[in-house]
Amino acid sequence: MSTRERLARGGIYAGAFLGPFGGGVTVAMLPELGATFGVSAGTAAVSVTAYLLPFAAIMLVSGTLGERWGRRRTVVCAYLVYIVASLACVVASALPLFLAARALQGAANAFTTPLLLVALAGTVAPQRLGRALGWYGSLQSAAQTSAPLLGGLAAELDWRWAFVAVAAVAAGLAAVGIPNAATPPTARPALRTAWRPTVLRIGLVAAIGWGCLSGLNFLVALRLEEEFTLTSGARGLVLTGLGVAGLLTARLLGGGVDRIGARRGILIGTGLGVLVVLGVGLAPTVWMVGVIWMLGGVATQLVLVGVNALVLRPDDPESADPNPTGSMSVVQAVRFGGSALSPVAITPIYHADPLAGFLLPAALLAVVVPAALPRSRPGSLRG
Repeated sequence: MSTRERLARGGIYAGAFLGPFGGGVTVAMLPELGATFGVSAGTAAVSVTAYLLPFAAIMLVSGTLGERWGRRRTVVCAYLVYIVASLACVVASALPLFLAARALQGAANAFTTPLLLVALAGTVAPQRLGRALGWYGSLQSAAQTSAPLLGGLAAELDWRWAFVAVAAVAAGLAAVGIPNAATPPTARPALRTAWRPTVLRIGLVAAIGWGCLSGLNFLVALRLEEEFTLTSGARGLVLTGLGVAGLLTARLLGGGVDRIGARRGILIGTGLGVLVVLGVGLAPTVWMVGVIWMLGGVATQLVLVGVNALVLRPDDPESADPNPTGSMSVVQAVRFGGSALSPVAITPIYHADPLAGFLLPAALLAVVVPAALPRSRPGSLRG
């Protein structure tokens, strides 16, 4: 591998960090955003939704379109759009303009996430894919964990500096590009090739696995506040444990998925996830909630690495996915859709009965994931 190829592979991992970081960077600067645009912090929170909605929606088709246009060209153009959108956030003079720029950021990110994963799969041997995906997932976890912290620190000076920084990073990534993607695809895959029943089933597994594990951070925060009266800082410290655990165990868990297989890794992660969700709902002390929630980072990594490997690593070349980028794009879109629905669906149940708020996601993990998980070999994605 040449120096440029190594640099481009490093760019894939940096791109894994940039996407989630850009999505969560406004979480800790909502009061400052509100003060700038003359609205409440609650209204400024729409900036998170403005990023995530187009991000998830466009990913339903972005992978297939990226294959048509060429992976490298698509990723570089997406980074250039991300730069423009980030600088538009810096100069926005009113909240609607800022929200439009955030939506453009999310749309650009939708064209990088699935293509980066497929490009990563092309740089490693199949038997080491799980480890590489573990590193990729760990950087996404690190971004989710650090985005509120670094965004808040930037807001101490001026929140605009956070967007200047992500624009600079995107510029560097655009210059680097991605490896093994210079040759355009030989065929123009149809959108329907990514909307097969097996792919949608894997997407459902990802949606439940993500939405009912790490996507429950809002529910854990509610319990910490209402039952243990923790301050916002203390709640944030407990919630950070999941991301830290995922980061520290990523390589080990990825290697484990390489050895035991994607499907088995998903099932083990789901089983552990059921225990985690029940544990954080029943634990009688704060320290127990914190320790159990850290185990949620392990469970989440097993599920996500397994899901990504299930799409990207064919066992049989004869049954290889005809549109892996499109399939990955659909799976990731459904995954983030599940995360978006989680607070809407579970919060009312929690307020009616706090224990039921944790029992429902635990039941979904225990029942839906094993039922939806394809029984076929990992590469058999044609059906």
